[in-house]
Amino acid sequence: MNQDVSSVERISGAKAVYGAIAVPGDKSISHRYAMLTSIAEGQSRILNYSTGADCRSTLSCMEVMGVSHGFAERDGRTELIIHGRGLRGLEPPLVCLNAGNSGSTIRMLSGILAAQKFPSEIGGDESLSKRPMSRIMAPLRAMGAHIGATNEEFPPLAINGQPLEGIDYALPVASAQVKSCVLLAGLYAYGETVVREPIRTRDHTEIALRELGADLESSGNVVKVRAGKPLKARNLIVPGDLSSAAFFLVAALMAKEADLVIANVGLNPTRAALLDFLVGAGAQIKILNLEQVNGKLIGTLQVRSSQSGTRVRGGVIEGALTAALIDEIPVLAILGPVSEQGLVVRDAGELRVKESDRIATIAENLNRMDVRVTVHADGFEVPGKQKFRAAEIDSHGDHRIAMAFSIAALAAEGESVIHNAAAASVSYPEFYATLREIIQ
Repeated sequence: MNQDVSSVERISGAKAVYGAIAVPGDKSISHRYAMLTSIAEGQSRILNYSTGADCRSTLSCMEVMGVSHGFAERDGRTELIIHGRGLRGLEPPLVCLNAGNSGSTIRMLSGILAAQKFPSEIGGDESLSKRPMSRIMAPLRAMGAHIGATNEEFPPLAINGQPLEGIDYALPVASAQVKSCVLLAGLYAYGETVVREPIRTRDHTEIALRELGADLESSGNVVKVRAGKPLKARNLIVPGDLSSAAFFLVAALMAKEADLVIANVGLNPTRAALLDFLVGAGAQIKILNLEQVNGKLIGTLQVRSSQSGTRVRGGVIEGALTAALIDEIPVLAILGPVSEQGLVVRDAGELRVKESDRIATIAENLNRMDVRVTVHADGFEVPGKQKFRAAEIDSHGDHRIAMAFSIAALAAEGESVIHNAAAASVSYPEFYATLREIIQ
């Protein structure tokens, strides 16, 4: 998909954050629901599917392989309808599947493609073509898949579908995407497929597989799936994306005054590390109206702040916490400079191979805003009790960098300019409109 990343947003400092908002459907869950309902039997209905470009890329890939879908309005909400074709019903793609900017799409869908009875090719945009795929290629090859890549590592991937054998695989690096890729391949593999994680990662794939009837069990950091049981269509609801909510939580915590409510956010325990970290740092966040839907916890968040009182303390993100917060680190890096103790991030080498080198782009843009930061190979340190200066920011086409530094601009005096701001549409097309609703 072609997207305009040349746009500019001008954002001035804000004194207060007030209001009630909803955020788009969880991006990670939307990807998984689209893939799994496509290979399920029957018609599934999905409420609150993500509006981001990445999740549209997943739908487009499935459509190229014969999966029909459409959108309808129900009770004032948009519903995605997917007509599943069953595990063996996908059609050979006549063109290279285009994952756009979505690492989730290419990594997870490769697990399904590896087991089909036809060859396929999957690639994406210039940014995705620079992201390494060796971590999914290794386990898939161990299962019997035939996969080729540029320089043995980069997209596009040429996949020649083969009968697969189940494996017992220990992930060398914690990654929910790699775990999911292997589990999806395991739906087709002879025998049992076992994935062992060094650190527990988000379990959206496991929950979705159970909801659709897969033969799966999990205990601690070990997940097992067995082939042979068809997936059945379901009506599903995607909770609001906690990673998207994180930007507004931080905006409220940085404001001189704030009272913000964010409705119907996914609070899966493997994602709730964000709230644990913020509350542990002194943030005033309450969870309202907690309920369980499709195996997932959903709740409404209320965050209040008054910087006439105590600032949040800041803290250290390392080890298992880094893995749990990997998507939220860019916006937490914005909270670090205005905290009491600052922020230290370790064990985050994964940030180097995201949509941009996020360690480098975070440091570059903090420096532009007159914020001190020390960079390490796998992380960075930002001292607390600093102030932001308005500046010109470059997102480098990275959606999380564009949104994170839009939040930083709220804490600066004067007007900041966010270049390549439209990159936010990858995960949150409505981001700037929502931001303007709540700032005063």
